Amino acid sequence: MPLFGADGSARLRAATAAGAGIILCAIALGIATLAWPASRWIGEVADLATPHRLLVPALANAVVVVSAYLAATSLVWGIADATMDQPRDLPLFDRAPTGGCMWRVAHLSDLHVVGERYGFRIESGRSGPRGNDRLARILTRLEAIHAEQPLDIILITGDITDAGRSAEWAEFLAALAKYPELAQRTLLLPGNHDINVVDRANPARLDLPTSPGKRLRQMRALSAIAAVQGERVRIVDTLTGQLGHSLSDWLAPNRATITAFSDVGSLRLSAGLERVWADAFPMVLPPDTEDGLGVALLNSNAETHFSFTNALGLVSAEQARALAAIARRFPRARWIVALHHHLVEYPKPAAAFSERIGTALINGTWFVRQLQPLGSRIVTMHGHRHIDWIGECGGVRIVSAPSPIMEATDDKAACFLIHTLAAGPGGRLCLLAPERVEIPGTKRDV
Repeated sequence: MPLFGADGSARLRAATAAGAGIILCAIALGIATLAWPASRWIGEVADLATPHRLLVPALANAVVVVSAYLAATSLVWGIADATMDQPRDLPLFDRAPTGGCMWRVAHLSDLHVVGERYGFRIESGRSGPRGNDRLARILTRLEAIHAEQPLDIILITGDITDAGRSAEWAEFLAALAKYPELAQRTLLLPGNHDINVVDRANPARLDLPTSPGKRLRQMRALSAIAAVQGERVRIVDTLTGQLGHSLSDWLAPNRATITAFSDVGSLRLSAGLERVWADAFPMVLPPDTEDGLGVALLNSNAETHFSFTNALGLVSAEQARALAAIARRFPRARWIVALHHHLVEYPKPAAAFSERIGTALINGTWFVRQLQPLGSRIVTMHGHRHIDWIGECGGVRIVSAPSPIMEATDDKAACFLIHTLAAGPGGRLCLLAPERVEIPGTKRDV
């Protein structure tokens, strides 16, 4: 039985998941065993006279409880991840069904717009494209493609800016405004560079949880997203699970607070806007018809405040419940589920370990299991890894977008993909072979 190859790699990943769960379980049980002799679970009346003597037993009790929880959950998660279907390359694209609706979706991601003509980008430094010239050429190319064969959706799955600065958002919005036909089809969602990068000049700087900086980046992103799609996407009512107001109408009562917070940055105003950010997702572009195509835009950014954790991803249980509720509301609709982070690590070689560690969703396999009931009705699309991969995991089809900006020096070509989706039999959302659009490089003499 071969160890490598598609089946061998899947078995290796499953064994690794099970092994990791067992190892963590063993470590946690070892810690609990060491702390157990110092623990006490029954108090005495005499303890009231000398409460300081309870400090060590109380600490030991906490260590035992937390370790026992870690041991149990590690084992459960390890077994769950080992027994679920492992990610694999998509074995076959669908054929176009006859007579059904079809949608053309240009999938962009990780544009990393900078706020100055020759500004460096955090990840590529000065080796990548300088300024935003390549973005302008991408939009020009999209306009020509749309004129020849119209696009239905232009989906940008995060990292629109390099560090969430106001100048970067202004550059992006100004570039998109030159192409109104594209703008009215564009949908955005936030990436970690839009939200979690603390300081572009010093990305390793710690951003305290009480700092207004992160809330300011969130409000910038939310305002920019509303400027692009505020009239088209709807917010899910957390109480009823139904689609509520448009994003623009939903934000209207908070506009004054957002403006005041942008001016003064007070802790009180920041705290008042916490739920505005959290409740804005998922944003939903509802299907035009009961059996049409809708788009659910998720925020997959984890709450982090430091360089080494800013790339972490997490899909909240609240967003997963809202997504399930909307899918029940439109039982015949097909869906694009869009987020920034990749759900699972792919069966694809990486140049460096740093490209894999700490970048996928923390709860990715859990989220895959939440999506499985939707089955063939959905296709998930994301960015973050800057690589081109189309596959499936547990029956959930996953499309990763290459970055048309980051993965090439000035003189090298980059690309993005245009996907054709189609309404198939039995409510299936068919995924046809994509069209690869190449953006050539430009040699500079500076």
